[in-house]
Amino acid sequence: MKFVVCIVLSFFVLSCDFLESNEVRTKKLVDTTLEEIDWSVVDAYPLFENCDETETKQNQLICFETEITMYFENSLNDFNFILKGDQNVAVAIVFIIDAKGVVHVDSVENANFIAAQIPQFDSVLQQSLRRIPRIAPALKRGIPVRTKFKLPIKINTQE
Repeated sequence: MKFVVCIVLSFFVLSCDFLESNEVRTKKLVDTTLEEIDWSVVDAYPLFENCDETETKQNQLICFETEITMYFENSLNDFNFILKGDQNVAVAIVFIIDAKGVVHVDSVENANFIAAQIPQFDSVLQQSLRRIPRIAPALKRGIPVRTKFKLPIKINTQE
């Protein structure tokens, strides 16, 4: 009789997992999977139309960086910035590409010198972003995600 009681008790103890609902088991599986994902790294970088999505991840990043740098360079060359003092000012534009591929300036680092002399600098950046070509957003597990980049820019000025 003790043997039967031990078997029945062990069945109840071991079967607790079987009594869990599918919803609870699914939630545990999802939570475990989410903990394993490295959210600081994307699977595919944002891409301009002329970048090849079949290239390696490193080549995609190089293409993106080259295109965005050329775009900002061409866009800012349309303006003649005149600053007193330093002839070469370096700033860093921190921008976000959202899950729809829309670019937003998050901040401009080290821009105090420029902002004091050219108050319209931020609006020039915003205006140039409105004309930026279409960008496909970065992907994480096949889902478009928001990404943040920092682009250093050296502004050559004239006295």
